[in-house]
Order: sequence, then C-alpha cells, then structure tokens
Amino acid sequence: MSELWDYENEIYAEGFETICGVDEAGRGPLAGPVCAAAVILPRNIEIPGLNDSKKLSEKKRESLFELIKESALSYGIAFASVEEIEELNILNATYLAMNRAIEQLSIKPELALIDGNRNTGIKYESRCVVKGDARCADIAAASILAKVSRDRLMYEMAEKYPQYHFDKHKGYGTKLHYEAIREFGPCPIHRKSFLKKIH
Repeated sequence: MSELWDYENEIYAEGFETICGVDEAGRGPLAGPVCAAAVILPRNIEIPGLNDSKKLSEKKRESLFELIKESALSYGIAFASVEEIEELNILNATYLAMNRAIEQLSIKPELALIDGNRNTGIKYESRCVVKGDARCADIAAASILAKVSRDRLMYEMAEKYPQYHFDKHKGYGTKLHYEAIREFGPCPIHRKSFLKKIH
C-alpha cells in the first residue's frame, strides 16, 4: 500500500469517518484567479502515479485529472476571481476558493486536510499538513484537480489575450510575461497589487 495513505490512516484511526484533502493552485502568479480543489477518495485507493502536481508532467496531470474525478467519492473545484484577490488579498481569496470547493462536496467531511501551514480562514473543521501534496493521497489528488483546472482556464485566457502568452507561463512572473506587461500594460485579468514592483 502506498505511503501516501499513512497520514490519512492515522487520522482514520483517531475515529474520523470522512476526510477530504484540499489544495490550491495559483497563489503566486501575476494574473488569473486562484483555484482550489477538495477531494474525498475511497480509503486506500491506489491511483498509479498520484503525486504532488508540481512533480508531474502536464500530460500526466491531465490523465490523472480524469482518473481522480472518476475515482473520487466526491470532489469540488472552485475559483476566487482576480477581483476577489484584489479586494481580500491572496491569502483570504485562497481560503474563499478552498471553502467554496469544500462546500461543493456531496459528502460532508468531518475533517478537511489543508495543504500548507495556515488554515485560519477555513470555515470547516480542518488541520494543516505541511507538504501535504507529497504526504497525503487526498491532498495530492486535490493538487492535481486545482492545477489542471487553473491551467485550462489560463489556456482560454491565452486565446483572449494572446499578447501575454498565458499558455506558456500560466500567469507566473517569467521574463516573457514581464516583457509583455512592460510592452502592453496590464490586462483585465492581471492582479494589480502584484504588479507594483514592475517599472
């Protein structure tokens, strides 16, 4: 059995019946929304190749995306918009997206496992798991759903705003992206508060 289940099995052993894993994609980029996913996998299910989304190729993430959706007992995928990021700040907007993703679950989880070291804005019973996307199967699954969903949206944005090459960097602050912002100025999906350092 995969060690990705060790942590969750310890929690099940405490008496919890249903737990979900929660992760986000897109906290760091200069453009686009932040996306969160919540996943409840069947206990101890083996999904070949399941791992932290950052360690997988895009092609592998895409194939796992469909497999996770088919295998999960329940899942939710939600966004917080650029406007919400600007209004609330990125941390609070991330919590908003995470809460929305958990709300979508058809099964109410007794405990949400949140990737990272902060969960103060989560409205549900939750625990932080540092490096959770590499330690917990449910969080690893959520990291893939969030990443693929956000990437797909950024491909759509690349068609809408081709001069920024969102298909290449997904809104992250690459050299190519900074050059495009300097040349064309920001577009409606840029996070203005993230652009203050650009001159």
